[in-house]
Amino acid sequence: MRFIGVKEIKNIAVGAALLGAGGGGNAYVGTLMAISAVRKHGPIKLLDPDELADDAFCVCSSHIGAPAVSAEKFPNGNELITSFKKMQAVLGKHVDATFPIEIGGMNSMLPMVVAAKANIPLVDVDAMGRAFPEIQMSTFVLAGHPITPIVMADERGNTTLLDTIDAYWAEKLGRAITVKMGASAFMTSTPLTGLDLKRDGVKHSLSFCEQIGDLITNINKFASLAEGLEKLLTLTHGYQLLKAKVVDIQHTTKDGFNYGTVKLNGLDHDSGRVGTIDFQNENIIFKVDDQVRTTAPDLISLVDGDTLVPITNEELSYGKRVYVLGLPCDAKWRTPEGIKLVGPRYFKYNVDYVPLEELISMKGGI
Repeated sequence: MRFIGVKEIKNIAVGAALLGAGGGGNAYVGTLMAISAVRKHGPIKLLDPDELADDAFCVCSSHIGAPAVSAEKFPNGNELITSFKKMQAVLGKHVDATFPIEIGGMNSMLPMVVAAKANIPLVDVDAMGRAFPEIQMSTFVLAGHPITPIVMADERGNTTLLDTIDAYWAEKLGRAITVKMGASAFMTSTPLTGLDLKRDGVKHSLSFCEQIGDLITNINKFASLAEGLEKLLTLTHGYQLLKAKVVDIQHTTKDGFNYGTVKLNGLDHDSGRVGTIDFQNENIIFKVDDQVRTTAPDLISLVDGDTLVPITNEELSYGKRVYVLGLPCDAKWRTPEGIKLVGPRYFKYNVDYVPLEELISMKGGI
């Protein structure tokens, strides 16, 4: 157990932007909310999942909707604690701790807001080890846990209680409500015990984000950017897939999601290569010269070509120079059940999932 404050929050935000694989919501907005809560209520107690009592009662706090909308439609600051308190009232239980549903952008920050305001611990665990676009894409769903009841809230003060027959219906109905709330809403969901978190979550993901963020924030301590990039890839067990310039972005918001394609022209040793990334909030498939190089559930992340600061899809702009990185997903997603839930065929791509490392080996390295 330790306490985290402003410095740790900033580092976690940077790491979460990388593991968000292009999505996860606007990290900047979430960071401001978390920092404001800590400055008002004091540091947050961060618990190792193994420190939780087996019978501890935990819920997660998160954002649902299109990330690009969340960058413009700012919350009023009360949505999270409103939905949290209503969840306690609905279940008639005191919540002992909270945790992030995913590691990515805003959704890594929002449980910190609730932890500070409700004076409860934050658990160093999440349900994805990255960010995914749909709420049933959870290691807890893989393990058979329900994610309902869900309490949703918007900035106007509206709240909605969802209690569905399964996680897929929670996604369908929750997404429809989100669209009516303006394509951006907040929710409390996934009631679990401490034993559930320890057994079925992705452990130490917040600490991992903090390590990544600390490295990137202090990139100038390395002799060169190339050395810093090498250290980052070593830490994340990742690969540099392309050095490129953004030359086109097609982007639309539909049914509560951001959809789009990013086109990249290779630079330096990658000159002459053409890369494309398709995304649904998060980056789903990456091709170079029409050859698949990475797909979900492995991570496809972009970092600034001069600073290595992660770039989310709503922050991309024409002419931006980037590195495309591929990072391996948590082992839970590489099971047959995990691939069925979040692999490329779920997203309507007619390709089979092949682990990042095998794709690179098959193509003779980068």
